[in-house]
Amino acid sequence: MSLAQGLLSAADAGARLDPATYPLANAAAGQALQDAVSALRQARGERPLGWKIGFTNRSIWPLYGVSHPIRGPLWHTTVTQLEGSLAELRPARWAEPRLEPEIVFGLAASPERADPDHVLGCIGWVAHGFEVVTSPWAGWRFSAAQAIAAQGLHGALLIGPRRPCGPADDAALAGLTLHLSCNDAPVATGQGSAVLDGPVQALAHLVAQALAEGWRLPAGAIVTTGTLTDAQPLAPGQHWQTRLEGIDLPGLTLITHG
Repeated sequence: MSLAQGLLSAADAGARLDPATYPLANAAAGQALQDAVSALRQARGERPLGWKIGFTNRSIWPLYGVSHPIRGPLWHTTVTQLEGSLAELRPARWAEPRLEPEIVFGLAASPERADPDHVLGCIGWVAHGFEVVTSPWAGWRFSAAQAIAAQGLHGALLIGPRRPCGPADDAALAGLTLHLSCNDAPVATGQGSAVLDGPVQALAHLVAQALAEGWRLPAGAIVTTGTLTDAQPLAPGQHWQTRLEGIDLPGLTLITHG
């Protein structure tokens, strides 16, 4: 079995892998392996929908031993547009799943430049979402290259109600405050500015990275911009809720089952 097949099989089964069997020298090696996994997913019929940006929250870099953002693909099999603000799922399908509250964008146009004002004008809609992240590496111990290879640690994306994104949203998104609770107890508070100074700035970072590599984000792509708080362990029997201040977006509720 190839390394890419091993990673994909682990993702399908919610299994863990031995990091020693994936000795990736650098981020480029991790990206090459991610691309190989993506090719396998497309070969079996999965459609790419966009990207997740990981580790945009600088405050959590020391917790995971990384020093820069990463990216991973989103798939039609991993993205769910909620009909309202309530989601339900079973965490057992993923290895060591964690919950990340995020801001999600949909591109109406393909950005030609990476300056935030131009990027903002390319955004068609904005929403609040939950990303489920998952690590095949036990205890969430990995190198940045291994995190990239494992599809950027993406498991699923749940997107709440969408609304059009306008010029005033750059400052509003950077200035928002998100409150996260579990089973009616406060867990964490995060700021929009935590993700590379703001969600629009996080998207601009991805645009700059793409342009430097010789490609562009296409119109219609979905991009989720990184967690506003530290990722929280998911388990059955939890009732998660978010509340946002400073931005016209509804909070979300997530109920987990065994």
